[in-house]
Amino acid sequence: MYTFESRIRYSETDSGGKLTMASLINYFQDSSTFQSEDLGLGVAYMRERRLVWVLSAWQIVVRRYPGLCEKVTVGTQPYDMKGFLGYRNFAMLDETGEYIAKANSLWSLLNADTGKPVAVPEEMLEGYGLGERLDMEYAPRKIAFPEGGEAGDPVTVRKHHLDTNCHVNNQQFISIAMDCLPEDFQVGQVRAEYKRQAFLDDVLVPRVAEEGDRTLVALEDAQGKPYAVTEFLRMGVCNKKEH
Repeated sequence: MYTFESRIRYSETDSGGKLTMASLINYFQDSSTFQSEDLGLGVAYMRERRLVWVLSAWQIVVRRYPGLCEKVTVGTQPYDMKGFLGYRNFAMLDETGEYIAKANSLWSLLNADTGKPVAVPEEMLEGYGLGERLDMEYAPRKIAFPEGGEAGDPVTVRKHHLDTNCHVNNQQFISIAMDCLPEDFQVGQVRAEYKRQAFLDDVLVPRVAEEGDRTLVALEDAQGKPYAVTEFLRMGVCNKKEH
């Protein structure tokens, strides 16, 4: 597994001095970016070949949120690539080697000009190599949203929501959805299914359904067509394996 060391910064914490979910996701995204850049498979490589990795699904399981100044190790490893699909794990560990959080993700490799799927090139397969899949409870990729739900306040996509591919970053979708959670809701697991890309000036309309310790938020357009569907479980609800 590719890893890098870090320390929880003040800018990454919430009002209680703990790492935020947004910052955890950013750590995971940074780890895969660092690995790609170190292997020569990063932004320049992708731009030259008119390729882009688009996230299709997240599952992030949090055991605890580390505190300010805590030292952590962040890691990532692709464990399977089939056709145009890439499967990648992420993890954050503390100084003792205990897992703080684990994640699974599914990515699609697309042609940047046409938006159509492209088979993963052999040089990319060889460059990354495939590691062992992390030991965790793997949830389904698709998220079933119940009928109905309560409409939230619309959010217009601004420049700060966009990444280098000029569409809404996957972490931003989750942050927008988390704004719809109850005030006392501490997230133990988040799942996100990404349906399509959102761009500058698009309007995301949240639809929220609460089911006990489980809250679902769909981010849709004005016609009800989803951009992303998210599911949040309260801390302690999801069944995590101990290591």
